[in-house]
Parts: sequence; structure tokens; C-alpha cells
Amino acid sequence: MGLLGAAVANNAFWCDAVCRSHGFPGTFDPRLWRSTRHRLRFYPNAITLRPEVTAPEVLPAVSASQPCGVKDSFARLDLAPAGFRLIVEANWIVSDDGPDAPPDDGLSWDEVTAPGELSAWETAWADGGNGDDPVFRVGLLADPRCAILTSRRDDAIIAGAIVYAAGGAAGISNVFGIGLAPDRLWVSVRSAAARLWPHLPLVGWEGGAGLEAARQAGFHTVGPLYVWTRPAPAP
Repeated sequence: MGLLGAAVANNAFWCDAVCRSHGFPGTFDPRLWRSTRHRLRFYPNAITLRPEVTAPEVLPAVSASQPCGVKDSFARLDLAPAGFRLIVEANWIVSDDGPDAPPDDGLSWDEVTAPGELSAWETAWADGGNGDDPVFRVGLLADPRCAILTSRRDDAIIAGAIVYAAGGAAGISNVFGIGLAPDRLWVSVRSAAARLWPHLPLVGWEGGAGLEAARQAGFHTVGPLYVWTRPAPAP
């Protein structure tokens, strides 16, 4: 499936890394990734890896007794009859132009390497939220495939992103900026990611304003995706 397949695979590996850091490693088969028991915010319990995957294949991979989510990587499924709600309609994005000159935007990027830095980064990313329940655990800092990037001004975090290299691509996610124009931010993140892994295509997924900013930064879309969620059943 070319770059689309690389984007899907990369995202599944990244979701698996996050779930694994919380003690919920997922399992892969050629058609589906699943991590049934976790309840992490923002991360699905199943991801389709092939466009021909059907709803009857997906439903056994998610829990019937707790909230769950499915990333329908090819926007092919209708999970509404099973009680799911469609919460995200987005697009896979790719850039395979290789590294270019760093933009003259005044932003410089460093990798987060210490637990305290990671906590401060997540606080900035979540706009002060999450508290004692972090999404990103320190185990990610030891993963050589993972680069958590931060940009500072006067010792304050003003921007961040995560780049994860797996599945034949470098995936960009969790991009945020404080008081920065989105297109300027995405141009800088793209350049930083390309310098880290210059021989890999850059991939990710975005919707809305983030998608438009990524397009202006040189990404193009290769296919739609859906995210479905289902609440826990009433007692």
C-alpha cells in the first residue's frame, strides 16, 4: 500500500509503544492491531491494518465491558450498529521529499531526555491538564525510535512534537505550539523530523486546522481515516 501502508503501520507501532509503556502491550496480526484492556485517553484499542478488514473482525478485539476505541485506518467501517460513535474524520499525511534547509523561523528543537522535562512537556501539550495521570511515561525516553521534541523561549516551552520511527516511516504526532502560527510550526517540525531520520518518509494524520497547516508545510494526503468510540455499558 505504499506510503499509506507505511503511515498506518507507523501509527500502530506508535500506539503500541504508548500502551506498552503503561503495561498494556498490544498484539499484531497482518490485519489488525489490538490492546483490549487499556483505558488510555486518545489511544484506540484496535487499529485496522488492511482496507478489507470488516466490523465482525474488529468487534472481538475490543472490550464489551469498558469504554473502547477503534481507529478505522481506511474509513471503511460502519460501527454505529454496534453502539460506536464516529468522533474523528481525518486524513493520513505524508512527505517524502527528504530533508531541507532549516527554516529561518527562530525555533530551535531539542529532545526531551529526563523525566522532569517530560512532565513539563506533557503539561504544556495538555495545556495544564493530565496532572497525576500522564499519557507519556518515562519508558518512552529509552526507546531509540522515539524523539520527543521541545522548543523553548526564555526557558519556557513554546512548542513540541513527537517523532516515532517504525514501519518504514517517521511518524509525527502531538504537535503543539503556544502563540505560534500553525503553518510556521508545521514547517519547523517537518524540518526537525527530516533531520532526525533523513532517509525515511514523514507520515502522520491530521484533521481540521492541523491538516491545513501540514499541507502548507509540504505534506499531502493519501487517504481518510475514522476514529470510533463506544462508552462502557450502563450498569
